Order: sequence, then C-alpha cells, then structure tokens
Amino acid sequence: MQLPQPERRVSARAPAYWRLRGGLVAVVLLAIAVVVQIFVRPPTALVVLMWFVVVVVAVVEVLVMPRWRYAVHRWDVNQEAVSTQIGWWVSELRVAPISRVQTVDTERGPLMRWFGLSTVTVTTASSKGALHIPALEHEVATQLVSDLTAISAADHRDAT
Repeated sequence: MQLPQPERRVSARAPAYWRLRGGLVAVVLLAIAVVVQIFVRPPTALVVLMWFVVVVVAVVEVLVMPRWRYAVHRWDVNQEAVSTQIGWWVSELRVAPISRVQTVDTERGPLMRWFGLSTVTVTTASSKGALHIPALEHEVATQLVSDLTAISAADHRDAT
C-alpha cells in the first residue's frame, strides 16, 4: 500500500503570518540584546557573540523560515486518512487513518485572526500525538473540521 502524499498547501497568507511572528521574536531578542549591551561595558566577546546570534536568528525567522515552511508544509484529507507533511530540518510525513481520529479542533490566536488563519488539530489514538495543520484560511479550516467530523462519524470502526 502506498502512503498518500499530501498535496494541499497552507494559506498563501501563511508566510506573511510566520514572517510577522518571527519578526516579533526578533524584536524581543533585540530588546534583550540592547539591555545586555547597556549593562556590559566595554563589550566583551560574549556580547559580540550574542549580537551575532541575535542577527542570525532574526534573519532566519523573518526571511528564511516562512518561505521554507510554505514550500514544505502540506496536508490532505480523504475518506481513508488525514495526512500532513511538515518540517524544518527534518521532513515529517504523518498519516492518520480516519478510524483513529478522536477529535478535531481549531485554534486562532489574535495574530492568526488578524491574518484570517486557523490551525486545525486532529487528535488520534496514537502515542505520537496529534496532527497539526497550521495556517489554513479560516473558512478552509471550518470546512475541514466539518468534513472530518462527517467522515469520521460515517466510519464505524473504533478509534482506539
């Protein structure tokens, strides 16, 4: 049996969301670096190293990571399974049979609401944990939850 490869992309707005979220992380790191810089006079090698790390993290979080995640993250649902592909350094393909689906949830923080996005979490009877489908357009996420609920309700196999 060949595993289904997920083909659907996350929302086209996802990279902008991830970029802003990464930018907020970068701002916090920069603020911490400024405070350390104020209190450590003259600058030591450790402070210079700290600035280097902060700049590298900021560039990766804002410029590299959003594009990479958008290129890699995929998801799909059919009558048999839910599949996700995620990854940053390591690509992870997960497939959960519909018979193993226990709950389907959506999550929307303030920043996600601003971008019109939601994350769908599919909890399964697996020790590996839930499948997360991040950064979907809210309407797509709502429809996905509805579809998964209907598909799993029609499947009379035990989800344990």
